[in-house]
Amino acid sequence: MLNIRPVSDLRNKYPEIEEAVLKSGEPVFLTKNGYGSMVVMSLEQYSALTDGIELALDEADRAAVSSDVRYSADEVFGRVRKNIYGRKAL
Repeated sequence: MLNIRPVSDLRNKYPEIEEAVLKSGEPVFLTKNGYGSMVVMSLEQYSALTDGIELALDEADRAAVSSDVRYSADEVFGRVRKNIYGRKAL
């Protein structure tokens, strides 16, 4: 179940939010004036989300150094769209 709380709880009830994040392993979603404002998560959660991306970017940097081939943004995003949608990009 999502843990949604007002952003003021970050200031007023920080230890409670910290415990919820660390104990459950799930993020806490904070709202301001009824709208989503931010997400609080543990370092482990954040790492789980970003480590694979960081490794892929490092690999892309290494490939770019060893090759003179460059692609335009249209070519790159066209290929991404094709992979996502399984058809020719618009």
